[in-house]
Amino acid sequence: MTPYGRLDGQDTLDLMGQAATLALADAGLARGEVDGLLVAYSTTLPHLMLGTLFAEHFGLQPTWSHGVQVGGATGLTLVALASHLVRSGAVRRVLCVAGENRLTGQSRDDSIKTLAQVGHADYEVPLGASIPAYYALLAARYLHETGTTPADLAELAVLMRAHAATHPGAQLRQPIAVADVLASKLVSAPLRLLDCCPISDGAAAVIVDAEPGARADGAVIRIAGTGSAHTHQHVSAAPDDAALGARQAAAAAFAQAGRGVGDMRYVGMYDSFTVTLAMLLEATGFCAPGQAGATARDGLFGPAGRLPLNTHGGLLSYGHCGAAGALAHVAEAVAQMRGGCGARQVAHEAPLAFLHSDGGVLSSHTSMVLERDA
Repeated sequence: MTPYGRLDGQDTLDLMGQAATLALADAGLARGEVDGLLVAYSTTLPHLMLGTLFAEHFGLQPTWSHGVQVGGATGLTLVALASHLVRSGAVRRVLCVAGENRLTGQSRDDSIKTLAQVGHADYEVPLGASIPAYYALLAARYLHETGTTPADLAELAVLMRAHAATHPGAQLRQPIAVADVLASKLVSAPLRLLDCCPISDGAAAVIVDAEPGARADGAVIRIAGTGSAHTHQHVSAAPDDAALGARQAAAAAFAQAGRGVGDMRYVGMYDSFTVTLAMLLEATGFCAPGQAGATARDGLFGPAGRLPLNTHGGLLSYGHCGAAGALAHVAEAVAQMRGGCGARQVAHEAPLAFLHSDGGVLSSHTSMVLERDA
């Protein structure tokens, strides 16, 4: 498995091409050695055949080429599907790539229109809501049921910004405090601007190989387990346990890997909003209900903690460029597991990592356990 992270300032195909080029170079592969291609959807390039469009642009002629579209879960789902293809023997090497120039290539109105599409056409869209409003509903319920406060959620934004400050490619690197989060502009109560991820340009690519070549650092990252769940599409149809899909996907991934929460030493968790991160951390078992903010404040998720979390800054500060956002979580996890992160390298060995992403409004979920074979 070979990753590459976020890039800036180009159109969608060029961003994807840059990420793919760097991933191939990192793996020591030529383009002709890739026989599988999985490409995420792009809101700035909504092509009916984006997989073959990118293959043509990049100079690939893969045996398998597909586009995948499950919202924010897409990046991690690409890697899970690549693993299934490789294990089945259908292909030997799969390039997973995603990218969008949402920041520079999409107007504010178009961004709002795109985000509004997630709502039910009859029961939600006419009320004028969009993604932030739907997650605000989840946040209001979360705060009510757990007794936590907006300040507790703010701890997660502060942590992600602290991590981003050590990554030269992060979009938002200025340190913030809980007071800054609580004083930021109200977007949809109780969520404020700093509870929300930014809109970004970027791309990421990962190569899944049946027979990874020798590396100087000796680190081979194996996909030990995957799991997926899809409980609903619209928030008005969500189960009473809104994070049920996360529980199901995580349980499947842990079971396949033969591992548990206590074995993990790194966590890459989807964090489109602070409440997303809180609910997913708790649903997947990495902290008690209502305790995500307090756990972050106590240092468990910091670089020196037992469970470093999103050490690149996550979607909340590293940036959110569509499906590439979750794929960047994979890239950072692999880099940490290899021990090649320099100043932001975690303090303890990270031979096992857990990743999770969701799409829609906690609608579609994919979990993954990565294991380092050295």
